[in-house]
Amino acid sequence: MYTKICRTLARACMWLGIFGLVAVICAVSWQVFGRYVLNNTPTWAESLALLLVLYVTMFGVAVGVRDAGHIGLESMLVLAPDWLRLKMEYLIHVLVMLFGVAMAYNCALLANSVWSYRLPTLWISEGWRYVPATIAGVLIVMFCIEHIIALAKGEEVEPAWG
Repeated sequence: MYTKICRTLARACMWLGIFGLVAVICAVSWQVFGRYVLNNTPTWAESLALLLVLYVTMFGVAVGVRDAGHIGLESMLVLAPDWLRLKMEYLIHVLVMLFGVAMAYNCALLANSVWSYRLPTLWISEGWRYVPATIAGVLIVMFCIEHIIALAKGEEVEPAWG
């Protein structure tokens, strides 16, 4: 059940990432069109593109953790005996999970501290810049827990698209 929830969340993040990339392309295209064709640069387009890049990146990072696409020392683990390899895999997932906790907590604090400020070109809260990292931190924690459960069962986590 937990794996199905995590897989659904990872797929949703991937779809949001795809839509976010399309939106980035549209915003940048509109900015270029406005600048060079209309001779009137839309000021909101660059700010929106930068904000969308944060969302796409953070959701992609979370999915990368779930699908074990993050940087690891697997070449070293292959050479290690099974008892050590298993302990190191647990350690890796616990450390990545602690990073996710720290990221979620600190980015939530940052979002809260700047929520009353506005992005002048988008007229939304400055805190929206920190929301994707907060969400990604929570997702990283969830996905690490999924990996730890799978290790305890002797299974592997299937990728979101598989």
